[in-house]
Amino acid sequence: MTNPVRNLDGKVALVSGAGQGVGQGIALALASEGARIAVLGRTAAKLEATCELLRARGAEAEPFVLDVLDTDRIPGTVDAVAARFGGLDILVNNAYTGCYGPLLSLSGAQFRKGFESGPFAAFAFMNAAHPHLKRNGGAIVNVVTSAMVRWDLSTYGAYAAAKTALRTLTRAAANEWGRDGIRVNAIAPHAVSPAYATWQDAHPEEAAEFSATIPLGYVGDCERDIGRAVVMLCGPDARYLTGATVPLDGGQANFD
Repeated sequence: MTNPVRNLDGKVALVSGAGQGVGQGIALALASEGARIAVLGRTAAKLEATCELLRARGAEAEPFVLDVLDTDRIPGTVDAVAARFGGLDILVNNAYTGCYGPLLSLSGAQFRKGFESGPFAAFAFMNAAHPHLKRNGGAIVNVVTSAMVRWDLSTYGAYAAAKTALRTLTRAAANEWGRDGIRVNAIAPHAVSPAYATWQDAHPEEAAEFSATIPLGYVGDCERDIGRAVVMLCGPDARYLTGATVPLDGGQANFD
């Protein structure tokens, strides 16, 4: 009996922030559809742990240690990924290191950090990936947030501002690179990341109240709810979708 053909068989995907949480869930979902994964992040041990999970599923995976704040190293890392795997077909910009809190409590350096790790890093990844993605047609998925349309932006201002810039960058690249066969979309997920799980354990009543505001009644699973949606966005079923922001939040946010 022959093995069924998977949607992403042989494709090469670069996923930033893939050592844990949403990035790891996306990497696992892509690998389950046959993709080979470049696992990027700051902590070598976490990257290797993700690679072990991927290899256990029969996927080819390689860790690349990189802090996305070091934007000067991004082009070389993208080229190294393409050289290692023989190309690049999918880019997922998930990594983010920013700040939260009332605006008056934040320093200029804290505010800038969210932009440097968000839209500035994504811009560097996207530009470096462009010639590789253009060869066979590729897909980019940028991770944003429903905080951009939150009813009360108190304490979320810096985070939402950086992610709004990334959402705009997504749309611009979709407009400019569609003729190159590159689709560019964004997702705005709610997921049980390690940070969320820690907060949920420490504040169970608040977590229950938050879940109650989600029409589907729960916070998403990193692989099954977020990663599988990214698989769809990167595969042939979404061949005509570009420039979109897809809310993966169980219906909580209103993006109209």
